[in-house]
Amino acid sequence: MEISATGRLVVRISAADVGKRVSVRRLDESGGTGEKFTDTVGVLTSWDKGVLLITRRDGQSVRIPESALVAGKVVPPAPARRRGPAASYEELARVAARAWRPVESERLGDWELRAAVQEGPREARPWEAVVGRREGFTRRANSVLPLGDPGLPLDEALTVVRQWYGDRGLPAYVQTATGAEGTQELLGAELERRGWIREVTAELWTGALAPVADRGEPGGVVLSRRADEAWLARYQRKGGSEVALQVLGSGPSVWFAAVPGASESAAPAAIGRCVVDGRWAGFAAVEVDPEQRRRGLATTVMAALARRALDEGASAAWLQVETDNAGARALYAGMGFSAHHAYHHYRAPGTVENGRY
Repeated sequence: MEISATGRLVVRISAADVGKRVSVRRLDESGGTGEKFTDTVGVLTSWDKGVLLITRRDGQSVRIPESALVAGKVVPPAPARRRGPAASYEELARVAARAWRPVESERLGDWELRAAVQEGPREARPWEAVVGRREGFTRRANSVLPLGDPGLPLDEALTVVRQWYGDRGLPAYVQTATGAEGTQELLGAELERRGWIREVTAELWTGALAPVADRGEPGGVVLSRRADEAWLARYQRKGGSEVALQVLGSGPSVWFAAVPGASESAAPAAIGRCVVDGRWAGFAAVEVDPEQRRRGLATTVMAALARRALDEGASAAWLQVETDNAGARALYAGMGFSAHHAYHHYRAPGTVENGRY
């Protein structure tokens, strides 16, 4: 905390510092911790009518009355991670986007509007009054990726976004990120002020590729360039439509892995997907038969895919994991992965949830 020459704590931030990363100390007014002060570090996303809004690394917003401030200062961006490959948010966002391409996309300035609509209309739900009548295959393929300026004032840009998705019978989503240099805490705060609803938070993790390849024994894994019927039988999401197959097969160099089941007619014991893109290998859809978990099959699948990615020249790895998936997080941490940033999907007000990540 900032301390003056007289030894007193000093507030050295103002409304002019909105958009910067700050560290503040405030009086603890909850009365539940027994501590006199509480510290918060994050991006100052607004300072309005005597209240500061600070967005933390995980995307959670903290409201702090100006009257409760004891000290505050601008701090440098989060320090570079000590392990794993160095990468910017924008680099990883573009790599992840190339690994999960929509069926249709359109530019709005530096924003990309993405859609992957499942074939045919679906039945209207009883509580559904505003949203269209079609299903999108995952939020990632049916959301705006806002890497820069849309070329319009924000309210006008959001109107275009809502119309574009409405024309396709889909709710409008905007994907944002928090927790790294160059992420979109300010945009997220503006969306929340306009009533957009933040849904499931996930994280993008990175790690070195070679240690992943070294963890599994060779053999026992079948690699393919396409997701066949057996692979799809283990895939937990809506993987059978042509749209889903197109998204799953998108990317610079895509590989599917499967550990065969107990019989020819059985679904695979485990599956996985990897997209090789330059120095990066992106892992996804790592799933194991519930009756065969804790036998190292997920590690075996990832190791086989990692070895193939190394052969193609990759050296770094990334994957996405939801914040409430404790088992997957423990597995990936044990393989040397760690969180780079969090990302969130904001849904337009007046629409209902439509599709998963």
